[in-house]
Amino acid sequence: MSWPQFEPLGECSLIVRWEQKIDQSLNARVHALARAIAAAALPGIEEIVPGYASLLLRFDPTYWGGQCAHAHEALRSRIEPMLRQAYPALSGEILEIEVRYGGADGPDLVALADAHGLDPHEFVARHCAPTYQVAMLGFAPGFPYLLGLDVRLHSPRRSTPRVRVPAGSVAIGGAQTGIYPSELPGGWHLIGRTRIRLFDAARKPPCLLKPGDRVRFVPIDGPAGASSEPGA
Repeated sequence: MSWPQFEPLGECSLIVRWEQKIDQSLNARVHALARAIAAAALPGIEEIVPGYASLLLRFDPTYWGGQCAHAHEALRSRIEPMLRQAYPALSGEILEIEVRYGGADGPDLVALADAHGLDPHEFVARHCAPTYQVAMLGFAPGFPYLLGLDVRLHSPRRSTPRVRVPAGSVAIGGAQTGIYPSELPGGWHLIGRTRIRLFDAARKPPCLLKPGDRVRFVPIDGPAGASSEPGA
């Protein structure tokens, strides 16, 4: 795995960027560095924002020499030793999320399973088997991009997005799965739904999941919800 690049972003931000791809082991390095920086409590760090293969640091330059170029270089010199250490194993929280698959809660399940040559029950079993990693939050407050999806379930996004996707919808888009935290437009395939509230502005913190956490899906009431037959 290549050594990351350090890229200044304006006067008050620095990006640590690895490769231009989505990869679970690469994303683990991002979160390991984010945890290391948070634990070090470096002065003036205002925000740590993990992405798929990059980490954005917002900081107060007055703590790092004031002048832009010097501040970026000073911060970089403190971060590089952290990169040279072996990064730890994944250690985020694990949350089990109950999902009602198929039927009205997952209107795309049967068609998607058929497109992959799978029985809907096998499709659900494959979706529930991995422990997913929250790569980052984006698109909408609380929306988790989850890595670890079985390669047999990778699916291109819908050619025509839906105008309204119900809150709690569990969906697949490309090589990822995710959960819609509120009613939103969206082009991912809907395979189930959870009642867990992922985002609540009145809750502290408002987002149930955070980057680096891990998730397992647990089917309830059979793969299709109330019925024992997926899609019934």
